[in-house]
Amino acid sequence: MRIAVVASPVTPLRPAQLGGAQAFVCDLALGLVRRGHEVTLHCAETSELEGVRLVTVPAPDDAAAALVMPGGHEPPPAPGVARALAAMFDSIAASSVDVISQHAFDVPAFELARDMPVLHTLHLPPIVASVARVVGAVSPSRLATVSASCLAEWHAAGVDVGQVLPNGVPAAPVPELPVDRWALVAGRLSPEKGVEHAIAAARSIGLPVRVAGAHYDPAYELDLSGTEVVGSVPRDQLRSLMSRSAVTVCAVRWEEPFGMVAAEAQMAGCPVAAYRRGAMAEVVQDGLSGRLAEPDDVAALGRAIGQCLELDRAAVRASAVRRLGLDAALDRYEAALLRASR
Repeated sequence: MRIAVVASPVTPLRPAQLGGAQAFVCDLALGLVRRGHEVTLHCAETSELEGVRLVTVPAPDDAAAALVMPGGHEPPPAPGVARALAAMFDSIAASSVDVISQHAFDVPAFELARDMPVLHTLHLPPIVASVARVVGAVSPSRLATVSASCLAEWHAAGVDVGQVLPNGVPAAPVPELPVDRWALVAGRLSPEKGVEHAIAAARSIGLPVRVAGAHYDPAYELDLSGTEVVGSVPRDQLRSLMSRSAVTVCAVRWEEPFGMVAAEAQMAGCPVAAYRRGAMAEVVQDGLSGRLAEPDDVAALGRAIGQCLELDRAAVRASAVRRLGLDAALDRYEAALLRASR
């Protein structure tokens, strides 16, 4: 198939990704190329992804204002983002493609694709009213989301989403490194990720904490004193960090739509301690690849972290390979995109 993959122009695609959706879009595009499809990835300038043809647009000057902040104010209209998306879809219209795999969570992306063969993947729940309204006018057969939990959120908002296409992560070899008695907190640093809870829970059982990730919300003030701050690192380095960490902690404070950090950690053989919220119960196999605690209970999360230290890391990895691999995700997307192309 000739496939156009559309990423939001709000953030460029880099080796050190800002979020799980961006990482999966890169994996999806590259995976489809490796399966023999003709793929163009439409994204913001300065994006980097070897092996895929990139068609870029200038980064919008209002990109920062258009970032979706879970639990925050609704983003205002962003004319620059709208122009960037219009340029993307003009480029697609001028080319010859069979189908579009659309991943931007911006109103114009849904409006511009109205008469095109498209499959929209909703990587977020309906937390932006303007997006939920425009999505509600799209045929359910053109809509997918990333977990049963996120599907339920959309249905509760009155939007019929036709299918669930869970993300997947590459089952790359795990480096054989000694495991450090450290807890890892990874991903974007924003309030809904519960970094403070993760740090407090790890400290409650005497584990030091490493923090890997980039600040996402400029208004978010986070005290990381007493932790080892790694910063934002490329995914291969993050995978190495995970393989060396005793546990990865995902203290999510919202209805997490998927949880790529949890999936990546398990694929590296690192057990995950998390709050039982959103899709975490779908991504973490409680008792085998991690432990789940009641939401917002820091003491319970601390106990879950301690229980993770006793889990068999080979079983953690095997569980992830069986449930969370990229190949299965690519199978699902190939079938869904073929249906959408007709």
